[in-house]
Amino acid sequence: MITSRDNEKLKLVRKLHERRWRDKLGLFFVEGEDGVAAATGRPVELLVAGENVEPALLAEVSTAAHPPRILAVYRRGDLPHEEGRPVVLALWGVSDPGNVGTLIRSADAFGAAVALGPGCADPTGPKALRASAGSIWRVPLLSNSLLLGGRRVALVAHGGEAIGDVDLRGQVVFLLGAEREGLPDEVGRDVDATIPVAAESLNVAAAGAIALFEWQRQNR
Repeated sequence: MITSRDNEKLKLVRKLHERRWRDKLGLFFVEGEDGVAAATGRPVELLVAGENVEPALLAEVSTAAHPPRILAVYRRGDLPHEEGRPVVLALWGVSDPGNVGTLIRSADAFGAAVALGPGCADPTGPKALRASAGSIWRVPLLSNSLLLGGRRVALVAHGGEAIGDVDLRGQVVFLLGAEREGLPDEVGRDVDATIPVAAESLNVAAAGAIALFEWQRQNR
């Protein structure tokens, strides 16, 4: 039973709160029974309140609003990656981890992959993992240099073709940028597409989900 906050396993979890340590060690942690149940990788460490760690100590290293009963550490290398899919969400500068996690969850729902470009939040950070609701284990995470072929469709707030009028049949890469800055000019695209809405614009996670739905509709 772990009874000291100086225990090495607890020190490891504290380190993994920071992206630089997740990057350096190739590890991340998942909190809560649902999150651990969704994992397909074997845990490097498994901490269970009341079984092998004092509940108060587990609560201290948790990031959740309500301290979890269980916390597990996993290897990033056990996540799916570089697997081809017919549709990809390619992200640039999507820095909010909640948006990144939600886009991964939407990708899971529609059979898509996700490519993370410069300036994106870490998908293995605690907030992104909560938003992905276990989908991180089923969605391939690609590097931009390995994007699938297919039509490159940039989602823009204004000025593009209505997305329902864009030919999305076959392989498609949807390009999504930061909500304020948008896509960098140097990012090549075949067409700009806009989702017609009554409001000024959509949240990037909502836009990604709608684009995937339209892709699915056209490819039925």
